[in-house]
Amino acid sequence: MSDRTEELRGPLEALLFVSDEPVNAARLAKILDADPVEVDKALRELSDEYADEERGFQLREVAGGWRMYTHPAHHPYIEQFVLSWDTRRLSQAALEALAVIAYHQPVSRGGVNAVRGVNSEAVIASLVEKGLIRETGRDKNAGNAILYATTRAFLEKFGLKDLAELPPLEEFAPDPDTERAIRERLNALDGPTLADEDVEDDEDDDKCEDSIDDVE
Repeated sequence: MSDRTEELRGPLEALLFVSDEPVNAARLAKILDADPVEVDKALRELSDEYADEERGFQLREVAGGWRMYTHPAHHPYIEQFVLSWDTRRLSQAALEALAVIAYHQPVSRGGVNAVRGVNSEAVIASLVEKGLIRETGRDKNAGNAILYATTRAFLEKFGLKDLAELPPLEEFAPDPDTERAIRERLNALDGPTLADEDVEDDEDDDKCEDSIDDVE
């Protein structure tokens, strides 16, 4: 370890301790008026040191930067500590919708509904409000439906460098048949049936509105 790297460790720890989002090495180097290469080296040495000594916290490289996290081994204690004031935990429905979006983004609400088998409008709105997903365009082949994708905040919350680090689907499937069913549902979103379903839904809504007008 060089003298300069040793000098950088304390300031880096202080900066990362007060940061509420990942900070890249270039930004840290600019703040400290240091060589980005030396800063990157110091960050990696700190990360390795915390891991080797089994500290109660970790330094991870996620979403294009570095951030402090609590050690997963101590999460049960942390959960007990914050449970009373943590009001933004994700429901099972929200986790399901988030998983579909993460693995098949960009995807429309109709696509999420097709995989989950239920209406996902409320949970998608909740995920947008929490900053975990965002609108990323329109699907011209599906009635100009809004498309959704995950955000940088999603990567931060789940400790991922990028989407390539998402665990493979087979880890969530208890057996090959279930895994195949999940993949078939996801792959089906690429077909024309979703567009047809969206159009049919719009037509049904129009019919319902016409019927109401007739009654009035």
